[in-house]
Amino acid sequence: MAVLSNDDLINALEKALPEIAEEHAEGAISWTPSDWVPWDLGRNFAFLGGTDYDPSESKLSETAAAGLQALLLTKDNLPSFHRVLAMHFPAFSDWRQLVGVWTAEDNRHSIVLRDYLVVTRALDPVEAENRRRIHVVAGWRQTEEAVADLGPMDVLALLAVHENQCVTFIDKLIGYVDDKHLTQILNKVRTDDAVQAATFQAFLIAGLVADQEATVLAVDKALATIEHVGSDIADFDVPGSFISDFEDSSTDAAIAKKLADELKLDSLQELSADAEAARQRILAKAAGH
Repeated sequence: MAVLSNDDLINALEKALPEIAEEHAEGAISWTPSDWVPWDLGRNFAFLGGTDYDPSESKLSETAAAGLQALLLTKDNLPSFHRVLAMHFPAFSDWRQLVGVWTAEDNRHSIVLRDYLVVTRALDPVEAENRRRIHVVAGWRQTEEAVADLGPMDVLALLAVHENQCVTFIDKLIGYVDDKHLTQILNKVRTDDAVQAATFQAFLIAGLVADQEATVLAVDKALATIEHVGSDIADFDVPGSFISDFEDSSTDAAIAKKLADELKLDSLQELSADAEAARQRILAKAAGH
């Protein structure tokens, strides 16, 4: 099968847009961040005559606090993920249905998580804001070198892996959370991430039809460059140590297996030598090797 140019590949993928958008709409759940925040637990900080945050006010364990902060900063970094996605799928084109809807849905995650932490004083809001600014300014793949070799399928594969990672991370985090309000919020975010993962996986399946070489190579690259949630946060070594076991080679293998199964990689044929080698690496990772 001939390898398509980026433009031809994007045009081929556009044919799958209506069906995938419909599937996404059927699976997505509408919810409003403000509904899930326990506002009655909040009070003013010193600037408005109240009292500023004291560490003794947090009811979270060190592990839960570190996990919440890592997840929040990952969600705060949405502008970076949006820009990487929009490199090949601009929001002013027919791809608005993917780029716009995904961005709007994902944005509510940082809104509800930050509102929760401020209202319940789960974390120091000043430190959280300082970390947010530093993290968003640094960004994710926000250098020319980091995006130079990312084709359309590479971006879709990266985000399919990322959304599956978020599901795995939240599953682990929920196990350390005792607060029912935070558990409800995390379950909402997890549901969104699972639906979004399915959407990106659907585009990978469409990619196999359009250009299976590029798709297999992209999935292999995304799996080989997995960055665990929180690993890119500056000065996070101490809190990061509490969540060091949230993701490891076994969770990476589970994501590889999910993608391999969804894409039916075990039955692909007529691949080039490079793509076949990539397929074998994916299957080996999926098997835990």
